[in-house]
Amino acid sequence: MSSPTQFRTCGVTGLKVDRNAENLLKINAVVAVVMFTIGVVAALMIVLTRWQAVHLLPADWYYRLLTAHGLNMLIFFIIFFEMAILYFAGPILLNARLPAPKVGWLAFGLMVAGAGLVEWMVFAGRADVTFTSYPPLRADPLYYLGIILFAVGALVVVMLFFATLVVAKREKTYQGSVPLVTFGAIAAAIIAVITLLHGAMVFIPTLLWSMGLIPMDAEFYRLVFWGLGHSSQQINVAAMVAIWYFLAAMTMGGVVLNEKISRIAFVFYVLFISMASAHHLLVDPGFSPAWKVWNTSYFMYMAVLASMIHGFTVPAGMELGMRLRGFNKGRFEWLTRAPWGDPGFSGMILSLFIFGFLGGITGVAIGTEQINIIAHNTMRIPGHFHATVVGGTALAFMAVTYYVIPLIFRKEVALWPLAKIQPYLFGGGITIMSVGMILQGFFGVPRRHWDISGADSPFPASYPPVVDVLQAVMALGGVIAFLGGLIFVLVAVLSVFFGKPLTDQAVKNGTAKVPQGVLRLPPQAHDEAKALKAHEEGTPGTVILVTVFFLCFVLYYLTNWQTLSKLWQVG
Repeated sequence: MSSPTQFRTCGVTGLKVDRNAENLLKINAVVAVVMFTIGVVAALMIVLTRWQAVHLLPADWYYRLLTAHGLNMLIFFIIFFEMAILYFAGPILLNARLPAPKVGWLAFGLMVAGAGLVEWMVFAGRADVTFTSYPPLRADPLYYLGIILFAVGALVVVMLFFATLVVAKREKTYQGSVPLVTFGAIAAAIIAVITLLHGAMVFIPTLLWSMGLIPMDAEFYRLVFWGLGHSSQQINVAAMVAIWYFLAAMTMGGVVLNEKISRIAFVFYVLFISMASAHHLLVDPGFSPAWKVWNTSYFMYMAVLASMIHGFTVPAGMELGMRLRGFNKGRFEWLTRAPWGDPGFSGMILSLFIFGFLGGITGVAIGTEQINIIAHNTMRIPGHFHATVVGGTALAFMAVTYYVIPLIFRKEVALWPLAKIQPYLFGGGITIMSVGMILQGFFGVPRRHWDISGADSPFPASYPPVVDVLQAVMALGGVIAFLGGLIFVLVAVLSVFFGKPLTDQAVKNGTAKVPQGVLRLPPQAHDEAKALKAHEEGTPGTVILVTVFFLCFVLYYLTNWQTLSKLWQVG
């Protein structure tokens, strides 16, 4: 049983916070920022090498940093942050105690040891295998051991999260169903179990193969690896959407239009999203066309439907919340009067738009078997996943950090003027970079090659002059995003370790340098007459935005089919 001193009461939300969960949340978030720092520095070096006019790094260091960048950004940064989210969405949101906190520290130790081992192998030049590490590329056995240790630690945290749900239910620390944010975290945790089991299935035999003990079938590796490599990003999607709902309420007083519909959409993620992993194998000759079409159409479209549901309900909930508070003039007063100076809001809304308009539209096109043939292994692929994973997930994680700093670390946000523009720099840079990458892909620029001209090959490649311009655009966006990422790291580090303690008096006076949702939490209860009028008006602004989205989607999709049709002239 818990003791009274084990908890503190949050002065803003009124939540009863377990100090053990709070400490584990803090340490996982701090390490996540460290991993992000390594990844973002590697990213700058990579983009300046991909820009053929600069071509900064030699080939060996290009692939070494490409490996480090992929692992730090796609695995370590995001999963450490997701572990922090589980500690928040479980014991903290449910006012529950964390069972077996020592197990949480053991899991953290395994994750740090595993990540440290991988970093050592990569920067020592003993694992230049890129993120996918396809056989016959072979790394040092310690590299694979590090990934296994990290995965085991993450799996233990997920099990601890599920145990917390049981404890909270048994001890009746909340009423009714779990909050929607917690439900989204449950979906992310279930996908994490599926993902990490795939990781065990592929990396344990790969470890034995690297030691020369067993043979390795490359096709088996690719099939099972993408159950880890792609599905790990779907943990991100569920966690990101949960953050959208949380920040919508904290920043704008957003409401949930229909709990059942939103929860069903999360269930769709659990059931179908892992099957979208097959789109990485659409040009693989070892799998039948029927298998490819089944996985990347019928099942994948159910996961796409889930994202489209959230893509409507989140902004519609924000619009309705603002209309309930009286911002109901015209179609878009709710948006123009939104707290754009709150980095929690701006980061969240930019995350939603970049993920939907840029990442989502390009992802569905790439996941179509016929279209994939003209996009596979071109720069369109990193253009797509930088829009989803970086412009979507990473930006959402940054946005919620501006609320974690005052609510969990109980510090004011350092460099507040810079913090307010940071989401615009990072989101704008990622958008520019992703568009530059995607458009290069239309001209066939390859995604993995150190030198796109093929200077050392018997078949040199040439591209139209516009590609030089697009490479400069990509590099410009990369540099801007790097500056935005660097500001985020500085703000987080200075706030956590050297920041001014947040006092109740500063919050009450409105003088604290924190997001406005901390100073004045938007009301969740509204006047009955206003509520009736708002519900009668609906959410016309969101309907317009969704209509624009569908028009963009149709235009991009048809453009891809038109491009594909030019490859086979008939008649």
